[in-house]
Amino acid sequence: MENRVEFTVYGKYALFTDPLTKIGGEKCSYQIPTYQALKGILESVYWKPTIVWYIDKVRIMKPIRTQTRSAKPINYGGGHFLSIYTYLADVEYQVQAHFEWNLNREDLAKDRNENKHYFVAKRMIDRGGRRDIFLGARECQGYVEPCRFGEGEGFYDNYGELAFDLMFHGFDYPDESGKSELYARFWRPKMINGVVEFPRPEDCQLRKFVRKMIASQIETSGLAEEGLLNGYSGKEVEG
Repeated sequence: MENRVEFTVYGKYALFTDPLTKIGGEKCSYQIPTYQALKGILESVYWKPTIVWYIDKVRIMKPIRTQTRSAKPINYGGGHFLSIYTYLADVEYQVQAHFEWNLNREDLAKDRNENKHYFVAKRMIDRGGRRDIFLGARECQGYVEPCRFGEGEGFYDNYGELAFDLMFHGFDYPDESGKSELYARFWRPKMINGVVEFPRPEDCQLRKFVRKMIASQIETSGLAEEGLLNGYSGKEVEG
């Protein structure tokens, strides 16, 4: 199947927030990007309800360094308060991913044209994406360029194995899982010579129920039949 893409994403800062640090209001980034963050980046590059992106692996190109910065988040009780956020500084990642059909959208079966989605995705990577790229948080602007996964010299190429503790993997959204529930997935990643290979979402054993959720179905059956879906770039919203 010709549905695999490779690209590099880089930026001055990144914030892949550890959920435990959100409670106190002072966010701290994971040391490596999460599956969900990389998937979100790829969906900003190119997304259609017909396909589901799967992140295969990521290569850490630069040394893992952190930097603290002051922030003034909104206090929901009114006003602002001062917090210290811990960001990753000067990051660059090579990403390899592929897409599969969203089998929960039978109304889009006529839009399952592999060549079309593959070549449009490649063009969008060449152009830096359809929408703005963020590295985990909106204040962390990112930039996407095409690459060949494994090319160039990475900081951790001969580092060996580095294991991480329990880490957020991603969300099971209703529009992809087919269930009217939102679950959060967790796993324990390992980085080997700078490369982290992600398990498929269904292979993650640790899950936590978040809440009930219903995916809003977009009326696209007529668009798909008329060939107009190719211009659609929306995203299903939470119900």
